[in-house]
Amino acid sequence: MLLIAGLGNPGPKYAGNRHNIGFMAVDEIARQANFPAFSKKFSAEIAEGAIAGEKVLLVKPQTFMNDSGRSVGEAVRFYKLEPKDVVVIHDELDLAPGKLRVKTGGGHGGHNGLRSIDAHLATKDYRRVRLGIGHPGSKEAVTPHVLGDFAKVDREWLEPFLDAVARNAESLVKGEDALFMNKVSVATGGREEPAGAKGSAGSKSAPKGQSHIRQARSPKPSVKLPEKGPMAEMLKRMFGGKE
Repeated sequence: MLLIAGLGNPGPKYAGNRHNIGFMAVDEIARQANFPAFSKKFSAEIAEGAIAGEKVLLVKPQTFMNDSGRSVGEAVRFYKLEPKDVVVIHDELDLAPGKLRVKTGGGHGGHNGLRSIDAHLATKDYRRVRLGIGHPGSKEAVTPHVLGDFAKVDREWLEPFLDAVARNAESLVKGEDALFMNKVSVATGGREEPAGAKGSAGSKSAPKGQSHIRQARSPKPSVKLPEKGPMAEMLKRMFGGKE
């Protein structure tokens, strides 16, 4: 069994937050893979199904971000899983909006959800799917940025990004991380930086001595967005009338 945990904060107050992109990704994976409705267990919302012939448990911890590890740890111990069987999907400040990276192990980078999981699993050797939300440009602006909602203009990159993550989850489940990253990049137009990165700064490798934070550019999206369908309706409800 593979456990895929999407990180976020529970409740409608936080539903549209950038910090909740992990929840959004897991919801879209569940929808596209025809998983049953989420139920409650392990202090989380969970759904069990199959992807690429493998049994997959989707987990959305309901313990709030800073205590995500308690929920993930309960599920890991119950199913007697190894670190290699765990994938955590989370928001990443140091990637431009719409960019994705997969890595195994490493530090938590100040992300409290990962910090909690490290502590409860007593290891860092699990896979992380880092979904870029961009950096606001200063340390003081980080908290309001991650706990702020995506703006309407963000739909231009967010919708095709989440769709691509879910549509190519088979490669992730098979452990084909490089292929997964490439497929998502191709599906979203291979943009260095996405359209609609309002109020966000993307980041990429910079020459030595320069800041890795730079203002995101806004090219037109190369993916035509559907005007109807479950994904469009979900994001329409999530964004509401926010500008």
